[in-house]
Amino acid sequence: MASTSRNRSRTRQRASNKKNVTTISPERERGRLADLWKEAFPVGTEWDQYEKVYEINWSFTNLESAFEEGGILHGHRVYLFGCTEPQLVFFKDKDGNVSSQRVIHIPAVVAVTSPFPPSDKLGIKSVQMEGEMIVPMKDMKMDWIPYIPEDTYEHTSLERYKTQIFTLKCTQRRAALKQLRHERIKKYEYCLPYLYQPLKEEDLPNDTDVSIMYPFDDESKPPIVTEYDWEFDEFEEFADKFIEAEELPAEEKDKFMAFVKSQVMEEKKKQRQAKEARKKAIQEMSQETKDALNNMNFFKFYPVRTDDTPDVSNYKAAFINRYYGKATQVF
Repeated sequence: MASTSRNRSRTRQRASNKKNVTTISPERERGRLADLWKEAFPVGTEWDQYEKVYEINWSFTNLESAFEEGGILHGHRVYLFGCTEPQLVFFKDKDGNVSSQRVIHIPAVVAVTSPFPPSDKLGIKSVQMEGEMIVPMKDMKMDWIPYIPEDTYEHTSLERYKTQIFTLKCTQRRAALKQLRHERIKKYEYCLPYLYQPLKEEDLPNDTDVSIMYPFDDESKPPIVTEYDWEFDEFEEFADKFIEAEELPAEEKDKFMAFVKSQVMEEKKKQRQAKEARKKAIQEMSQETKDALNNMNFFKFYPVRTDDTPDVSNYKAAFINRYYGKATQVF
């Protein structure tokens, strides 16, 4: 009798366990990573445009499928960051006719496959700035954060992707922006994910363009903002061009040329120092790190066309930014 009672108990327990099994519909299974693109902070996007990026119900099913078995990102450690590209986009009605057009910020997601974070720094550069700033991500309240879906079941099932996903997150609260100085706010708009690639940079030719911002003693007069190419430009001809355009007084010609020469010398000095630093970095780099850098790939994902979103296929570009260069592949 005792044996029969234990068997009945086990039967009831197995039945109870079957009732507690969670079943996932095919629709939910396909959309498991549907909001992943929103987790990648769109670096460099103006704060007043940030919310507008998400007003359109963009679809990144191409990014989702990339993590599936057989996908380009399956089985890799992946680091994701976002960006936006303003474009004049045409919107069509249900009949396929153009109903409106407006400038929108098209979102894109860059996926970096790497065994370690591609970088913990950001580059900040604008036309108004005399130089380039390389700052730690944490200075701008950004960092690589492991991607963990809110749904516990989804988190445990991420194991089937055999992938570790990290997204670039920003903890700066938009509600607190009004308390920040204007210069601080603008820095966010000029941010770019930075990547130091000494192995690839070693093969690149020197950049001969120098950014020039010549200030006048009279502060009410706007500075001359231009670029000087030391390979093709001549100092005197360069100055004469601005004198003829009445942007530079003739009596300031020598002073202007001296300023440009000093900027060129400074840029050449920086490039020499950078070359020495690259050489030292390569010498001190382990073979494991060299292999990782050589095998690092960049994949750029744009939204796919749906019934309620515009077609952005004509706006796709492989270029990521001045540090990352071009994507290995664009989707």
